[in-house]
Amino acid sequence: MLKLLFVISATLFSFATLSRSLTAEELRIEKATTTMPQVLSAFSNDVTQFEKRWKNLQNFNQATHLINDFAKQLWLNAKQRITTTNSYDDRELYWARLLSSKIIRSSTPNFALTMSERNALLTMLEHGSRGHTDLTYSKDTTKKILLTGFDPFLLDRNINQSNPSGVAALLLDGQVIRYKNITAEINTVIVPVRYEDFDRGIIEALLAPYYALNSVDMIVTVSMGRKHFDLERFPGKRRSVTTPDNANIIYGGTQTAPLIPSLNERSLPGDEFVEFSLPISAMQQATGPYKIIDNHEVTTLEKTFEPQSLTELADKVAVQGGGGGYLSNEISYRSIRLRNELNSNIPTGHIHTPRIQQFEPETEAKIVMQIQAMLEKSLVAL
Repeated sequence: MLKLLFVISATLFSFATLSRSLTAEELRIEKATTTMPQVLSAFSNDVTQFEKRWKNLQNFNQATHLINDFAKQLWLNAKQRITTTNSYDDRELYWARLLSSKIIRSSTPNFALTMSERNALLTMLEHGSRGHTDLTYSKDTTKKILLTGFDPFLLDRNINQSNPSGVAALLLDGQVIRYKNITAEINTVIVPVRYEDFDRGIIEALLAPYYALNSVDMIVTVSMGRKHFDLERFPGKRRSVTTPDNANIIYGGTQTAPLIPSLNERSLPGDEFVEFSLPISAMQQATGPYKIIDNHEVTTLEKTFEPQSLTELADKVAVQGGGGGYLSNEISYRSIRLRNELNSNIPTGHIHTPRIQQFEPETEAKIVMQIQAMLEKSLVAL
C-alpha cells in the first residue's frame, strides 16, 4: 500500500512539475489531440523524427543546427501541404510548432542544457517555423510586398479555431502577383497572439530593417475581424479589452481605463492615434463576396465616432482604434508608428478579414482570393 502511494505521489509530482514547465498553449495539446486528431497528426512523422534526433544530441552546436533546419523545414512543409491539399488549414502548423516546443521544453538531450540555451532554441523554433528566416525576395518583379498573419486565438473558447490571416500568409508566401504588367513578389510571416512578444518588440524587430531601407513597396498586416473586410484607417495606441491572449494573459486595459503597451520594458512611445497609408481606392476595386470598408470608426474616452482626419483626434485618449483594443489593432499601430519614426515612405496598413466560425475552408478560400485581389489592384498605386 505504501509503495502504491509512493508511486501515485511521484506520478502526481512529475505531472505537476511538467505542467508548471509547459506554456498555456502547450497545455492545450491534450484537448486538441482529442478534439481534432487529424490536425495534430498532420506533421506527426516530422515531429517524431525531430524528437528522436533531439534526444540523441551531444552538444549545443548540434542542437542549434537541428532546430534551425527543423524550424525552416516545418515552415516550408506547411506551405507545401496547404497548397497541395487545398485544405485552407493553418491549424496544422500552429499545433506542430507547439508539439515541437513541448519536446524542447520538457525533455533533455544527451548534454547539459542551461535555461538560457533552451530559451534560445525555443526562439529559434519560433522564428524559423513562422517564416521569419525565409524573408528573401528572389524573384525578378517590379514590386515587393510584405504581409503578416496571426495564429489562431481564443482557443479555450473554440479549440479548433482557424485564422484566415494565417491561411493567407501560408498560401501567399513566395507568390508573384500581376496587374497591368506590374508584378510583385509577396513574402509573409505569422506572428503569435501573445502580449509578451509584442511588449518585447517582435513587430519592431521584424519591420525596422524594411522601413529603415525602404526596401519593400508595401507592408500589410492582416487579422480576423468582423463581417466584411475593414481597412483600419486610424489604429489606436492602447489596449482596452479583457480578452486573454494565447498565453491566457489578460493585460488589464478596459474601456474606461485603456493601458499603454510596452516596448522593451518601457512605455510604447507615439501619438494616441496614427493613420494608415494603404492605397485604399485601388484596393476597394477588388471584387469578391465581401465589402471592402474604409473604416474610420474609433473610440476615445469621450465618444465613439468616425473622424475624417488625425486633426480631429488631437489630444484624445485612444480606447479603441479602427482595429479595436486588442493585438489586431496593435500590430497596425506599431507598424505605422515605426514607419513614421523612421521617416519611411512605405505604404502601410491593416486588413481585417471577415470572421469565421472555428474552421470554414470554403469561406477562407474566398477570403484569401479577395486579399490577393486587393494586393493586385494596389500595384498601380505603389
